[in-house]
Amino acid sequence: MKTRALRLYEKKDLRLEEFELPEIKENEILAEVVTNSICMSTYKTVLQGADHKRVPNDVAENPTITGHEFAGEILKVGSKWQDEYQPGQKFTVSPVLDYKGKSNTAGYSYKYFGGNSQYVIIPAEAMELGYLFKYEGDAFYEASLAEPISCVIGGYKSVYHNVDDYTHKMGIIENGSTALLGAAGPMGIGALDYALHSERTPSLLVLVDINQDRLDRLAKIFPPAEAEKNDIELHYINPQDENDLIEKLKELNGGSGYNDVFVYAPVKSLVEDGDRLLGDDGNLHFFAGPTNKNFSAEVNFYNVHYSATHFTGSSGGNDEDMKEALRLFAERKLKPAKMITHIGGLNTAEDTILNLPNLPGGKKLIYTGIDMELTALDDLAVRGEEDARFTELAKIVEDNNGIWSKKAEEYLLQNFK
Repeated sequence: MKTRALRLYEKKDLRLEEFELPEIKENEILAEVVTNSICMSTYKTVLQGADHKRVPNDVAENPTITGHEFAGEILKVGSKWQDEYQPGQKFTVSPVLDYKGKSNTAGYSYKYFGGNSQYVIIPAEAMELGYLFKYEGDAFYEASLAEPISCVIGGYKSVYHNVDDYTHKMGIIENGSTALLGAAGPMGIGALDYALHSERTPSLLVLVDINQDRLDRLAKIFPPAEAEKNDIELHYINPQDENDLIEKLKELNGGSGYNDVFVYAPVKSLVEDGDRLLGDDGNLHFFAGPTNKNFSAEVNFYNVHYSATHFTGSSGGNDEDMKEALRLFAERKLKPAKMITHIGGLNTAEDTILNLPNLPGGKKLIYTGIDMELTALDDLAVRGEEDARFTELAKIVEDNNGIWSKKAEEYLLQNFK
């Protein structure tokens, strides 16, 4: 069957093309993709092309499908998997497939397996590794966002504390103090949601970012008054409003340094601020993949020795983190729709990826079966002046406090496909 997909050929060379998929083998699965959320990692991959470690050297001759945060529906199952999977089941995938000595990734390494496509062939290794996840929920966008939330969860699980006996106890300090720096972007929004609603929460939570519009949106969808009901003191801080950011943040913590600091932007000054903010046995976690291989920052090693400050970092989650994300979605503890600020069709995926660092807001969600200009949720009503469908879509979003929803997704799929 034919599919239409956005494929990578060389550095900054993306092409939206229609081509024929081969017949699936007995150990493969044919599926329809419904949603793919755009990740900054895809932008970085497009900049590097074949120089990226997960992109094949022959990508110019054998282009790969982009996108790794996707969800959809199974259409056809090879004979090997027919007892386990059936047509009609919803799915999402863990993209990194470390298999038989090869580290391949959906959206980077495969000719027929990536999120920016109408149809894909799910390779055997995804099933053999247990990385094809059945999804029981109703909204495809939630399953699509399980991968970025798994990265957040992986980061929270990576931090540790010694608690005086040099035994690493993993995770943030429960009822402690946590600061999220450069965190009003997509991953920071997910980190905020997880910090507020996971099984281990801080008593003081501060989110810092220089973008006031983003901070205002977060205060609307994650109001401090709601956090207070769960015994969490939540603050949003714009450094541009403060004479001394570190002094202000420590003042909120009774003059003390913080137990856990997360940095979500590859900015030297943010890392150094995070280091200055740490208290005794404090952990700074870095999740902000820089494109500069020489990216570095100065840290205080006196405090490393005498105050036991320490540093961790991560670049993703694993299959267990994916499963936790899907469970928390099903239990309605996490609501990843709050990450979404833009929606669009497959025809806009190329421009969205290439311009991603310059686009405001949070997650950009692509519906691969439609053509539609990338549109901010706040701009739906304006677009309704020329197309009545957007007026109805804007009303659905407005009635949900400006947040994307299952109802909005259903309307979009029924009326724009």
